[in-house]
Amino acid sequence: MAYKISLNYSTNFDSKKRKKNQIKFIIFHYTGMKSEKAAIKKLTDFKSEVSCNYFVKKNGEIITMVPDLYMAWHAGKSFWKKYQSLNKNSIGIEIANPGHEHGYKKFSNSQIRSLIKLSKSLIKKYKINLKNILGHSDIAPERKKDPGEKFPWEYLAKKNIGIWHNLNKKLLFKNRKTKIDSNQKKIFIKNLIKIGYPIQKSKKLEPYSEKNLKVITKAFQRRFRQNLISGIIDKECLIISHNLAKKFN
Repeated sequence: MAYKISLNYSTNFDSKKRKKNQIKFIIFHYTGMKSEKAAIKKLTDFKSEVSCNYFVKKNGEIITMVPDLYMAWHAGKSFWKKYQSLNKNSIGIEIANPGHEHGYKKFSNSQIRSLIKLSKSLIKKYKINLKNILGHSDIAPERKKDPGEKFPWEYLAKKNIGIWHNLNKKLLFKNRKTKIDSNQKKIFIKNLIKIGYPIQKSKKLEPYSEKNLKVITKAFQRRFRQNLISGIIDKECLIISHNLAKKFN
């Protein structure tokens, strides 16, 4: 699949080359900065100590900042299933968007078209499992919200990029805001763990931290229930999590 890529290399990467089979994830980010120009400057400035493998501009132009076989610094402290510090096993793609702090916008059609072409190429080249196509908020929910609830995860899944549930929307809406009991809550937590989310153990008597659970529930909703980000676990979330746990397990 042909697409144009320009080069604007960043100095922010590990100099040791990795093996092709180490690349197992694609991580999507938004830049979260007021301007595209400022984002490019930051990602290529050695003082910032952040970078990405690819940058997708508003007009759909793709920039290579760190070649695939070098580890870009995009994920930071991160967890997914048995993996920690996902930089070493992932390709990071930054998409120009001001993000939640600067007037979060819908991603442009040009960006999504380019992202589809780039992602399909990477999936084929590195044999990436569709379950391993994630957002920054999936792997670092305590710190990050990107790419956020306006990112078209459902549409991308239809293009075989990532995973989505296959549930009836009327059924889901019917169960929205319906309270669940403590046993159902435990099932939801187990489903989150099966999917890959990093549930933290509590230091108290409870098996998990309520604060951490709320943050992860929001990350889950930003990804899979995008029109209501409440952090409250309802029956709709439970149904979606059950469907996804089967796919991710």
